[in-house]
Amino acid sequence: MNPQELKTIMGSGLLSFPLTDFDANGDFDKKGYEKRLEWLAPYGASALFAAGGTGEFFSLTGDEYPGIIQTAVDTCRGVVPIIAGAGGPTRFAIQCAQAAEKAGAHGILLLPHYLTEAGQEGLAAHVEAVCKSVDFGVIIYNRGSTRFKPETLAKLAERNPNLVGFKDGIGDIETMVAIYQRMGDRFAYLGGLPTAEVYAAAYKAMGTPVYSSAVFNFIPKTAMQFYEAVRDDDMATQHRLLKDFFMPYLDLRNRMQGYAVSIVKAGAKIVGHGAGPVRPPLTDLKPDEMEALKALIDKLGPQ
Repeated sequence: MNPQELKTIMGSGLLSFPLTDFDANGDFDKKGYEKRLEWLAPYGASALFAAGGTGEFFSLTGDEYPGIIQTAVDTCRGVVPIIAGAGGPTRFAIQCAQAAEKAGAHGILLLPHYLTEAGQEGLAAHVEAVCKSVDFGVIIYNRGSTRFKPETLAKLAERNPNLVGFKDGIGDIETMVAIYQRMGDRFAYLGGLPTAEVYAAAYKAMGTPVYSSAVFNFIPKTAMQFYEAVRDDDMATQHRLLKDFFMPYLDLRNRMQGYAVSIVKAGAKIVGHGAGPVRPPLTDLKPDEMEALKALIDKLGPQ
């Protein structure tokens, strides 16, 4: 898949981040991961992000990463495209990007570089080094300490034809509008705030009609239903699902930092597709929180 084909896929429908399966000891569970992907692939996501944020990329080792991406590519071949997460320090991000390309992934989502702050010049150098290390498409994830200005993106796009996508996980409306006005259709755009459904209608109004869904991991039917409601401007369905599920879900998610991932693993366990525990420093939901989440899921009906 060339970068322009990845760009087209990004704008064609709902995307999601499969959980990464770990066993009771916290080691990668290959068979569990295969079963997860086989379950999720037919539900209609236009692409799946392997080893992304919800897939706990930040906790994976360099030795584990290539096997996880290869498993995703092999399992989903011919069914749904795989975009690999890559990130961290520049040289590690390059190692991940090259491993993903070798495995046959269709592109990468370049996650934040993490701890240290950096100016626009440094961020641009980081992104460009990764882009030039591979031939397939690259999507920037604007989140945390990795925040791009429109002029930085314009220069990067001019020098790196394979930089084709921009995912926003910050929610700065003014900056997002400025980026869209500056870049137009040079990029495909993706909403990427945690529990993106809550912001989906607002992002659509800004020219970003597509987003990535974490809840697709455990309520894929409802996730697709909500996406279709956003696509079709069905406000009645959006408001009903926001009131009945997403807003009380946020109340649970916001009880603890890091629960944006933990609550998704909890949901998968509740519906019979458990992915094992989260790795430290994340923590799993408490028993009473599991019960509250189960009650919300049960109200939605079969998935």
